[in-house]
Amino acid sequence: MKSLRKFRFGYTKGDRNGIFLFSLILIVGLTINYFSLNTLSDTNTPFEFSKTADSLHRVVDSLIKQQSLEGQRVIYPFNPNFVNDYKGYTLEMTTEQIDRLHEFRAKKQWINSNVQFQKVTGVSNQWMTTYSPYFKFPDWVIERQKQDSKKPRRESLKYSEKKDLNTVEVDDLILVSGIGETLANRILRYRSQLGGFTNSIQLKDVYGLKSEVIERLEELIALKTPLKIEKQDFNTITVLELSELPYFDYEMSRSIVNFIKLREKISNFEELSKIEGFPSYKLDRIQLYLEIIE
Repeated sequence: MKSLRKFRFGYTKGDRNGIFLFSLILIVGLTINYFSLNTLSDTNTPFEFSKTADSLHRVVDSLIKQQSLEGQRVIYPFNPNFVNDYKGYTLEMTTEQIDRLHEFRAKKQWINSNVQFQKVTGVSNQWMTTYSPYFKFPDWVIERQKQDSKKPRRESLKYSEKKDLNTVEVDDLILVSGIGETLANRILRYRSQLGGFTNSIQLKDVYGLKSEVIERLEELIALKTPLKIEKQDFNTITVLELSELPYFDYEMSRSIVNFIKLREKISNFEELSKIEGFPSYKLDRIQLYLEIIE
């Protein structure tokens, strides 16, 4: 029996033919699979594109529907004093307008009219036309607005026609929109404590008298006979003399005088702001009675 002839690497002729046939089958299979995948991909491309287009159409339709529903959204009456960030955003207010409202409310002040809301926030007339009909103020505010509307309204008078702030009575003051009998009596009591107004800016010290009401008051009333004050020198005034002036009690007067003595003297009013409890916000009124002589 003849032995089988061996080829290089130890393979017989039969082994070599088998390997060649296997390789040929593998190459043919890979080729067929490659062309099949390309054909399938080309076939599915229009389908995939169509699927993507349908998704985009659905998104667009959803946005259009949302926009149409936005025009139908229901706005319920609300108190404009309590507009938070989210509420302001839904009402199309800017961040600056919302911040102005919050700063105003942080000072413990209240908005009691449409005009005041627009003045504080700075919203446009168009915004007010759209949203102010939904403002809901407390009943007592609405009642006061009704009472104010019944008061006779007068245009700003000429100086010669105005009454004197240091001689007016309750009946004169209640003609001013925003001033009732209680507030009018409060103004007269404070005038009496001062011995007479020296300057109309002293009206700021009357509790409950707001700046916009003071503006309306000055349209009808002027300080024609101001109380004459001889200013005293802050650097030489005594504790007793200072405590007799408005805005200072005895304890505050003693703190101020000691503060000045420690520094020998002061050169400006701003130095006094270093004293704990010193009413710096009243400097415009304090300077009606005191001055600094260097």
